[in-house]
Amino acid sequence: MRADTRLRPEILIVLGLSLGQSAIYSMVTIVARLTASQPLSQQTATLNASQSARPYLDLTYQLLGIFFSLVPVALALYLLRSPRTSLGLDFRRPWFDVGWGVALAAAIGLPGLGLVWAASYLGINANIVPAALPSVWWAVPVLILSALQNALLEEIVVVGYLVTRLRELGWKLGWVVAASAVLRGSYHLYQGFGAFVGNAVMGVVFALFFIRTKRVLPLVVAHTLLDVVAFVGYALLPRAWFSWL
Repeated sequence: MRADTRLRPEILIVLGLSLGQSAIYSMVTIVARLTASQPLSQQTATLNASQSARPYLDLTYQLLGIFFSLVPVALALYLLRSPRTSLGLDFRRPWFDVGWGVALAAAIGLPGLGLVWAASYLGINANIVPAALPSVWWAVPVLILSALQNALLEEIVVVGYLVTRLRELGWKLGWVVAASAVLRGSYHLYQGFGAFVGNAVMGVVFALFFIRTKRVLPLVVAHTLLDVVAFVGYALLPRAWFSWL
C-alpha cells in the first residue's frame, strides 16, 4: 500500500479525534462571537472552568477530562511506534530539554504578554480567564495537570506526530511548518484573532525547533511552563494585578 494512501486517512482520523476537531469548533465559536450583539472585546473565554458545584464531583470531572484528552496522544504514539521514528520524548538529554524548554518559554511568553495587551487594546480578542476553579485544595494541582495535558496533547500531536507524517508524505518544509502553525492557531481562535496570531507564531517556532533537533520534550517543557504560569498565576494572584490588561 502506498504511504499516502495509508497516511492521509490516518492523519484525518487522529486530528478528527483531537485538535482538528477543536479547530472546527473554535472556528464556529468565533463566528458566533462575531455575530453576537456584544462586541468581541466584551465577551469572555474561560479556560479550566468548574464542572460542578459539588467540589469532589468537580474534581472527578476535571481528572476525567484530563485523562481522556490524553487518549489521542497515546494513539499518535502508538501509530509512530516504528524503530526509525523518534520524537525525542526520552530522558537521555535532561539538561538540553529543560534548558531549551525554559528558553523557549521565555522567548514565547514575554512577547506574548505584549500581544495580549495589543489584542485587548484593539478589541480583537475576548477577555481570557485562564482559570475559574473554586478555592479548594485540589485547584492548583489540577491546573498543573491541565497545563501538562495541554502540552503533551499539542506538542505530540500538532508537532511531533503531524510534522513527522507530513514529511513522510513528501510535503515541502514550508508547508509542513505552515500546516502545524495554522492548526495551532485555529484551535485557539475561539479566544479571538490575537490568540490565533500568537499561537500560530508559536507554532512556527516550535515546528522549526522540532525539525532541527528531532526532540519534542523541550516543547512539552516550554508549553507546560507557559500554561502553569498562566493558570496558577491567574488563580493565585490578586485580580487587581490583571486590570492593566
